[in-house]
Order: sequence, then structure tokens, then C-alpha cells
Amino acid sequence: MKVKLLSHTQDAEKLVAIAAKLCYSTSDIDGISEGLNDESTAKFINQLMSMGHESPIEHCSFTFGVEGVSRSLLAQLTRHRIASYSVKSQRYVNEGQFEYITPPEVEGDDRAKQLYIEVMENLQGKYELLAEILKNNHIARGLEPSAAQKMANEDARFILPNACETKIVMTFNARSLINFFHHRCCERAQWEIRSLADEMVNLVKEVAPILFKYAGPRCLNDDCPEGKMSCGKAKQKKVDYLC
Repeated sequence: MKVKLLSHTQDAEKLVAIAAKLCYSTSDIDGISEGLNDESTAKFINQLMSMGHESPIEHCSFTFGVEGVSRSLLAQLTRHRIASYSVKSQRYVNEGQFEYITPPEVEGDDRAKQLYIEVMENLQGKYELLAEILKNNHIARGLEPSAAQKMANEDARFILPNACETKIVMTFNARSLINFFHHRCCERAQWEIRSLADEMVNLVKEVAPILFKYAGPRCLNDDCPEGKMSCGKAKQKKVDYLC
């Protein structure tokens, strides 16, 4: 898995402070901005977050480039709807010799790994054969080869596995991103999306450490909401994320 922070709102924390202070101030925007330094910005954001006043942090956005993840992860990721996603298309990109993601549990068992590889190789061969048959059928009906290939890809992709590797560019506002971390940094999240969330939270803490100081699973700031399903590792999680 490769995760990169491609772009983010510059001076994100000062922007949040300006937007939030505007709600409580009689000053104009320039006056509010001029009255903020690093220390006062940090103090105000900490106060803001402790009050649960989250709407001002929606003004900041963070864009990530993600590679080496599965289509299975994509299905989970798009449940976080207040975000924008651009994904490698299986219609326009032929998946000949597709890369695939292997779960750690499969990787760690020789028999499971061998079976997994055999299934992937079998699907690869069947995908290529199906795409070729469909492409030839479309050409026989008068389509140009490039258009025939695209239409063949559209239908052949139905047999591709969830393990198939994909690439994503995605943008979150900071409020939605913190919500994403609450759910996906949790120990009970599925291993792949949890790994992604951990990489992302480390990246945003580098550029906006005050804003994302308490970003991570919900147990960092409150009691674990999972009840009997709790992992029981809340104390260790606080050490991992806050240190």
C-alpha cells in the first residue's frame, strides 16, 4: 500500500480559527486574521474542539493518492459519502495481468496462499479469454477495435475479484476526515482500511498537528462505543496515537 498526501489547505489551522472566531467576533475578517499568531491559533482550536464546534473545520480539505489497495477496500471507503473519489476505471483500463492484494492471513499460510494464487491465475486467464471473445464479437458487428475493447472490458470485469488492485485519488474535508478516523482507526475495522486510515492520520498530523491532535479511534477521547465488542485495547491505543 502506498499513501501520499497530494494536496491540502495551506495554513489550515489558522483558517479554521478565522472561520470560528468570526462566529463570535464583531471584528472584520482582516482584523481577526491579524490578531492570530501560532500560539493564539493553537489555543483557540483546542478550545473549539473541546466544545464540539466542528463546522468551521469543514473549510479545510486534504487530498490523498492511494495505490496498492483492493476493490474490496473501495467498497468500504465509499460508505464515507462526504468525500470525493476518482478511481482507476475497469471499463477504460483493461485488466490484463491484473495486480491483486493478498490478505496477511492468506500470506501466512502456505496452503491458503497456494490456493489463493491458483484462483487469481485462473481468473486472470478466464478474464482475458472472455474479453477477447467479447471484443471479437463487437468487431464482427462493425465496431472499431478501440470501442470494441472498451465494451468488452465493461462485461468482462464482472468476473474480476475483490482482490483486484486499484488506485484512488480522494479528497475529504477535515470534519469528514476525523469521522473517517473515528471509525476506521478502530481495532474492529477491517485490516486493510485500518492500515489505510493509520497511514492517512499520520500524514495529516504532520501538516496540521493541532487540528488532528486527537484524531483516531473514538476511544482516544471517550469511552469505547463498541460495548461487548470492544477490543479492550483503549489504553494502548491512546499511547499509540497520542505519543
